[in-house]
Amino acid sequence: MINQELKKYIETTILPKYQTLDLAHSGNHVYDVIEISLEIARDYDLNLDMVYTIAAFHDVGLVVEREKHHIIGGEMLFHDAFINKYFNNEQIIIMKEAVEDHRASSKHPPRSIYGKIIAEADRSDSMDTIIERTILFRYKENESFEAMYPDIYNHIVEKYGEHGYLQVWLETKRTKKMLEDIRKLLLDPKEFKSYVKRKYDLIYKNK
Repeated sequence: MINQELKKYIETTILPKYQTLDLAHSGNHVYDVIEISLEIARDYDLNLDMVYTIAAFHDVGLVVEREKHHIIGGEMLFHDAFINKYFNNEQIIIMKEAVEDHRASSKHPPRSIYGKIIAEADRSDSMDTIIERTILFRYKENESFEAMYPDIYNHIVEKYGEHGYLQVWLETKRTKKMLEDIRKLLLDPKEFKSYVKRKYDLIYKNK
């Protein structure tokens, strides 16, 4: 059970910041990551308030910039006045490091189980959700599907393909299935493109 005072603060002060972000991050993503993080954490003897807080802060650094958003998010958590009143210094350092360590392109394992959980939760979307978010992130007004498709395809291959840069630190059934689904579909480039086009049409059917 998450402390209600902490939950109220996060919901009124931190989560609204996500609504200013790009379409791939301003929707349900942070809520999904919170839910999955807590689901994974229940298999371990951990502080769920910490897990919840890490998940809530994991992408908030995007309000400043993308390239170092994981570092910025960690600093935002570390210097947050409410968080400093609620948690002790050791807990805050663990949470800061977990936010810093969550990025998928990191070549080094997270420094704690908390970092591994947020990293896993952040990449545990289904194939459908990953491709939908990739389309949303890359969408530009008045750009055709054919123009944007190569960028979508290359991103999926480079991140989730057989030799992609995505690192998995906790092997959960959710992530395993997602990778199997994507890699199987990538074996047929024609079918992969058709699948992405169907997702694109569903998202932008009114455009």
